[in-house]
Amino acid sequence: MNYDIIGDIHGQAEKLANLLKKMGYCKNNNGVWCHSERQVVFLGDFIDRGQHQLATVKIARDMVDAGAALAILGNHELNAIAWHTPHPKREGEFLRPRPPHKSGDKNRHQHEAFLNEVEHLPEIHKDIIDWFLTLPLWLDLPGIRVVHACWHQKYMDCLKPYLAPDFSVPRALLFDVTNESDNSKEENAKPSLFEAVETLCKGIEVELPPGHFFLDKDGVKRTHTRVRWWDKSALTYRQAAILPDTEREKLPDSLIPEHTRINFPVDKPLFFGHYWMTGEPSLLSENVACLDYSAGKGGSLVAYRWDGETKLDNSKFIF
Repeated sequence: MNYDIIGDIHGQAEKLANLLKKMGYCKNNNGVWCHSERQVVFLGDFIDRGQHQLATVKIARDMVDAGAALAILGNHELNAIAWHTPHPKREGEFLRPRPPHKSGDKNRHQHEAFLNEVEHLPEIHKDIIDWFLTLPLWLDLPGIRVVHACWHQKYMDCLKPYLAPDFSVPRALLFDVTNESDNSKEENAKPSLFEAVETLCKGIEVELPPGHFFLDKDGVKRTHTRVRWWDKSALTYRQAAILPDTEREKLPDSLIPEHTRINFPVDKPLFFGHYWMTGEPSLLSENVACLDYSAGKGGSLVAYRWDGETKLDNSKFIF
């Protein structure tokens, strides 16, 4: 099977339709986008940010249901599930805090575009959340691997006994994967379910050295940053931090913690989204590609057209 892997859409249904059309997909008699010789792989983050939340979910879901696409869970879908799911130990609360909790206003702001379309449609809201729960955390396909934010084999192996056979998150596990425990973070310790899922969906995070912080794209003060886990040469804070150059250059050139430096399989191409790249799409290495180019913030919606190659090619990005 030849795959067209598509990055984070964030409610940009029009960009998605235009990209599918550009790649030769057409609507069948049931109105589903499909291709006679290819299949889409969606990298998650269908929702939030954009102005066409329900339309985006419908395009992707119809394609998955028809066998024209595969899809995995993104952190925004995980957040949406937690927002909608009642807290099992606190009556009237939910797994993702809502106002008036301290983080509630931030959480609602991040999720507002989706909530504006579904809050007054509770049955549709629940139906979409139920579909999100069917999405696996990763796919290891013949020829390629896909994950939303980080391919961390150790964490995946720890999660497998708890997940459904297709690597989706069972409803009974939702509290554990959305609530941080006191589990030790020492290198050789078994990770918590929260830490493992958080890493796959949001990336590896490291605490910045004392006195260092930055403001994220939403203006929130951050004292932790994601790291370039895919770059095995990025060993220091200055090299590894995923920050604008002006912020990154302020960091010391001291080593990041050893447990944040991972080995990932390189025997076949690996695709992920999540990181809000900008500029012209390009490979991170000969077999690693990020396909999130900030479609939800005015950037391009990006795909990679994979035709069986083991060494990826910059000319095969479509946007």
